[in-house]
Amino acid sequence: MVNDLIFPDILLYLLDMVGVIACAIAGTLLAQHKGLDISGCILVSMVNAIGGGTLRDMALDRHPLFWMTDLNYVIVITVTSLILQMFFHLYHKIDNALKLFDAIGLAAFSVIGFKVALTQDMSPIIAIMMGVWTAIVGGLLRDIICNEIPLVLQREIYITASIAGSVTYLLLQSFGVNAGINEFIMLFVIFAVRMLALRFDWHLPSIRLVA
Repeated sequence: MVNDLIFPDILLYLLDMVGVIACAIAGTLLAQHKGLDISGCILVSMVNAIGGGTLRDMALDRHPLFWMTDLNYVIVITVTSLILQMFFHLYHKIDNALKLFDAIGLAAFSVIGFKVALTQDMSPIIAIMMGVWTAIVGGLLRDIICNEIPLVLQREIYITASIAGSVTYLLLQSFGVNAGINEFIMLFVIFAVRMLALRFDWHLPSIRLVA
């Protein structure tokens, strides 16, 4: 019984760290590509990795903020950014690398935001929204700082992938699927949808009125 209570918390924490590392890498890659200095790269990686979670916690009135009570977040982001800056020359295909780590962060943070909202007894709709917020806000701020058109505001299958994963979780939950297994399925669905969209160039359609 004790293990059943502890394991989900450990799993969520590990998922959170996976998302933090992935987003720190994505943020540093873009910042380096834009010619930012050491501190600038760390700042962009911080914003990318914890920006979404910060907005989520503020919206859900969860205080103090998660990264203020657990310095592992700040340490992991800083170390990840510094190491990547030293070996940045190995990343020749910046665009492909950025999109890969962005997809990993999207999946991990969608799961985290969604689960946090559910533990706060929020409705499924709000939980889906919190999953999206946690996943996209950091990347949105990262792109704005680096003077890029935010990826999530383009016709990319991005927010849609997060929603698809959350809906899959809710459907499987109604059939009694174990929560831990369900989280991994949700993670896989989001990552798979995002990577398939990149591989086959899937885009959402634009809506235009015919003159």
